[in-house]
Amino acid sequence: MTAYPHLLAPLDLGFIQLKNRVLMGSMHTGLEETHDWNRVAEFYAERARGDVALMVTGGIGPNLEGSVLPGAAMMTTQQDIDNHSIVTQRVHDAGGKICMQILHAGRYAYGPKCVAPSPIKSPISPFPPTELDEDGIEKQIADIAEAARKAREAGYDGVEIMGSEGYFLNQFLVTHTNKREDRWGGSYENRMRLPVEVVRRTREVCGEDFIIIYRLSMIDLVPNGSTFEEVVQLARKVEEAGATIINTGIGWHEARIPTIATSVPRAAFAWVTKKLMGKVGIPVITSNRINTPDVAEEVLATGCADMVSMARPMLADAHFVAKAKAGQGDQIAPCIACNQACLDHTFSGKLTSCLVNPRACHETELVIAPAETKKTVAVVGAGPAGLSVAITAAQRGHEVTLFDKAAEIGGQLNMAKQIPGKEEFWGLVDWYRTMIADLGVTTELNREVGADDLTGFDEVVIATGVIPRDPQIPGQDGPNVIDYIDVLRHKADVGKRVAVVGAGGIGFDVSEFLAHEGTSPTESLPLWMKEWGVTDPAESRSGLAPEGPQPHPSPRDITLLQRKAEKHGKRLGKTTGWIHRASLKMKDVNFVGGVNYERIDKEGLTVSFGEARENPTLIEADTIVLCAGQLPERSLADALIAKGITPHVIGGADVAAELDAKRAIDQGTRLAAAI
Repeated sequence: MTAYPHLLAPLDLGFIQLKNRVLMGSMHTGLEETHDWNRVAEFYAERARGDVALMVTGGIGPNLEGSVLPGAAMMTTQQDIDNHSIVTQRVHDAGGKICMQILHAGRYAYGPKCVAPSPIKSPISPFPPTELDEDGIEKQIADIAEAARKAREAGYDGVEIMGSEGYFLNQFLVTHTNKREDRWGGSYENRMRLPVEVVRRTREVCGEDFIIIYRLSMIDLVPNGSTFEEVVQLARKVEEAGATIINTGIGWHEARIPTIATSVPRAAFAWVTKKLMGKVGIPVITSNRINTPDVAEEVLATGCADMVSMARPMLADAHFVAKAKAGQGDQIAPCIACNQACLDHTFSGKLTSCLVNPRACHETELVIAPAETKKTVAVVGAGPAGLSVAITAAQRGHEVTLFDKAAEIGGQLNMAKQIPGKEEFWGLVDWYRTMIADLGVTTELNREVGADDLTGFDEVVIATGVIPRDPQIPGQDGPNVIDYIDVLRHKADVGKRVAVVGAGGIGFDVSEFLAHEGTSPTESLPLWMKEWGVTDPAESRSGLAPEGPQPHPSPRDITLLQRKAEKHGKRLGKTTGWIHRASLKMKDVNFVGGVNYERIDKEGLTVSFGEARENPTLIEADTIVLCAGQLPERSLADALIAKGITPHVIGGADVAAELDAKRAIDQGTRLAAAI
């Protein structure tokens, strides 16, 4: 008897059967744009080997004007068919099924040829769109249907038509972006005409034995979005037009409410999908922040959906489903929804990967193969860099000993997991603990080693992390001054008025930690919805609460200071920085930039402004918290070098950079793959 009877149950679509209820949702990876189709094929085939029932590719443009940006992948030529055939053949050989997502970006397209129902510029693109006339609309319909036909010719089992997240079809649905007065605008019946016609024409050209998934926005989270009554109306029309499955889309890209970041509660929007269950006769998929087999099983068992979509969890662990099936759920590398190597890369024009799993999208060039020569490897430091090198080296057959002066593994991850909104880091540390035990890594905790202790190993890896940088502020040795380690690791007492010195990632984390008390909203969906102003779209159009966000007030008055005269959090994650700023703003945290730190006394922190050190100002504070950056902890590495031993130095010990677990894990994994 499986622990996941609902998750692992097959789903019969009539003309095709899916072996379980897991969809690997669509992700923009940038792989198709590399034009290395072997690499693309291997990415999807690896997930097929991991037993996922059905996959959806990243968005493929049906034409030039609909492509997300110049040079983005399209399905318009025979060459495109030939290229994609490499992918579908590899997936089918691996026992998988795959659909191609057809993505028309509309006004979100990052190019001057973008088109839309009305000439209203998107806030996330600099290009104003051209309003389509009747012929232009017909061209878009024909091009989408033709892209679907070509997808079938390329061997795809189906297509997903992207009708959510504020893209082209979604733009026709709502008065927020559709100001037309012809048969494509005005009444809701007119506004939904385009997506319904697209599905109808796609079914017409692709035949009955072909999967058509329609990605439907069930809660827009933007002003003047759809009501739930309209959502149901569209779902039924899409079903009539020939859709096989309806997939859930949550929020437009321009929405000012987080939907997939780590601070969003797990399965936060499954209740939205559940509202549609029973109102249509075809299977319904739910999505967003479902990242463990237990969460997925509960979602299905409680009738929220017929299938679950998990996209980024398949980056973190390609064998997610196979491990769940084998009763090895604790060995699934967890998606922590950090966005750092996936969405942040995508929106920066970089190739997608995964903080937890650097092999994601690099399957052909980062190969973890058995070592030709087995070695003894000492790893000093059990933070993310040291853990990743220890696990990967052990997987390859090396004999690994992991040292750390602390009583537990995790390093600075153990501070990150204390932050409200970063609870997923608990699961990451638990996974590392499971893996080092299963792989037979010898652990020496509570052990501070010196250079003499490491002379007998074939390879020595120094991953000793960072130490706080000394900002050298006069008076910083006073009793009212502590650093971020005192706050997050030692739980030092902090007064009601707080000045946080340094507005990098750690300064933001400390401010978030100090601005909360009681239950974290990430651990309570009702609290989170109230904090961000989310409500039932059946009660308020688009799911926006009329009263707006209502966060729990901060128990402290916090001032977050930085030397640079620029926007706070400018160097935070591209897709999450705005969330951190908004969260602290909702807690009335005071942002002050462009300061010089003059002195600290019992009254607080005195700062001045500009190169001339003008306008000295006292920031009254009971506690000053220093978050002024880090320096590499290289003392052991330097001692080894002095003894004639050349160690590998990785992670923060190599480059100190804002608790950068992404770089540390990638560096550790690649080093271990080469030893």
